[in-house]
Amino acid sequence: MNEESTKCGLQMRDGDEVSASLTSISATVLGPFSRLNSGWKMTRRKLCIALGLLVVWCDSVTWSQSAPGGSNLPWHPAEERTYGQEAQQISPRVLPAPSDSKYSLTDLIAFAESHNPETRAAWEAARSLAEALGVARSELYPSLVALALSQTNRQEAYLGNHYYRQTFQSFDLGFDLKYTIFDFGGRAGRIGHAREQLLAADFDFNDAHRRIIYQVEIAYYKLLNAIGQEDAARADLANAEAVKEAAEASLKNGLATLPDVLEARSAVARGAYDLQAAIGAEDVARGNLAVALGTSPVQPIPVQSIDQISNPEQVELSIDDVIDRAVNQRPDLLRQVAEIRAANARLKETKAAYFPSLRVRAHPDPQSLYGMQEELPWGHTAALDGEVSFSLNWTIFDGGARKHALAEAGHEARTAEAKASAARDEVENGVWTAYSNLKTAFRQREAAASLLQAASQSYQAALDSYHYGVRNLLDVTEAQRTLAQARSADVLARTQVLETLADLAFQTADSVQPKSVRQQP
Repeated sequence: MNEESTKCGLQMRDGDEVSASLTSISATVLGPFSRLNSGWKMTRRKLCIALGLLVVWCDSVTWSQSAPGGSNLPWHPAEERTYGQEAQQISPRVLPAPSDSKYSLTDLIAFAESHNPETRAAWEAARSLAEALGVARSELYPSLVALALSQTNRQEAYLGNHYYRQTFQSFDLGFDLKYTIFDFGGRAGRIGHAREQLLAADFDFNDAHRRIIYQVEIAYYKLLNAIGQEDAARADLANAEAVKEAAEASLKNGLATLPDVLEARSAVARGAYDLQAAIGAEDVARGNLAVALGTSPVQPIPVQSIDQISNPEQVELSIDDVIDRAVNQRPDLLRQVAEIRAANARLKETKAAYFPSLRVRAHPDPQSLYGMQEELPWGHTAALDGEVSFSLNWTIFDGGARKHALAEAGHEARTAEAKASAARDEVENGVWTAYSNLKTAFRQREAAASLLQAASQSYQAALDSYHYGVRNLLDVTEAQRTLAQARSADVLARTQVLETLADLAFQTADSVQPKSVRQQP
């Protein structure tokens, strides 16, 4: 007890000496600031309270900006302007200058294929699966791992009645070579599955081009229809103006009545209204085409008129030939075939789990050893160690894991076959519908042309007869209205032929066939 208390007293005296030395140091170094110490103690509590209130206020401001306080008013955070400035930096692609004075459909499709984000995403997905195929193929080759190790060990060895220092220095260079000699189709199944997944991604890439081409074509033809409808509306307004002038002249000559003139003026007003509606529809169609291209609708897109585009007269192939082409070319249907093959490859891989696998492993290990004992020179030796082993792995019992995995793979294969069958039915139905619509569009175009010719002759004859006084104004306005409808129907019929042709090319995937070299996105 006395010794322990003495030790404690020594320790306490040591602590007192340390604290005394620290006090002297602080008095020497912090002497000029000692007068501020008492003031700091007085205001420390106030500063802590103020700091706490500031933290609470900042926290309340932060939480008030993280979510709206209620649903009755819109929410405008302080960072809204910053986000708007970043949104301004997201600028759409700009169309290059047209090869001619106006953009052709080929120019617009080439721009959309090169700059549409959908093609870029499909392309990157295909490239990713190409790398996955490379990973699967790497199992066909051996793997080699190298390891370099250097170690120094020093110790004091007791020999006789003395200690002797011993130093050992070792250098090891190890290699680990592994290779699967055979596995009854396990690797082949994994490689086949990866290859078919890559082909499926390639077909997805082609299908993305097919959809984009179709979107651009439909938007382009709808713009042509809107332009044609505007031209027809201008021609209708001119005819209505001619009828109004004839009615006013007949009124001056006493051959017409005031209600006739009012009816003619009403027809002019209706024509002006239809013209403005056609102009608005054209503006909307230009915006839709810009969206399909991935550019801004503000940029002007001058296109060719519908009269500059040639239309075929009839379908050259039979419905059976068109369906056969669609089945052989449709990327989405070919993707279903790739899914079937991928499922069969997975089935092959699961079957291989029932059989053994033979692997070889070689592990050469060259070594260089140095050793030295005190008062003795260095010693050195070198050796080549290692091992070569063969392992035959065969799972005898796994609680039914392989059985269920095989059944699962079989169900996936049959599911893929069912989906492919349903996709083929959809392809045939889509081709049949597009083919029928195209034949109908051909007949409607022929009927619309005949209607336009007859309506033009009827209008001219009615107007001439009105001048001679043998027809009344109601007959003229009715003929003018029929002519306006005939012009609109003729433009619509011609653009419908183009749209149905694009639809048939979309259903048969003719638009993505290697007729010309296309640039990558």
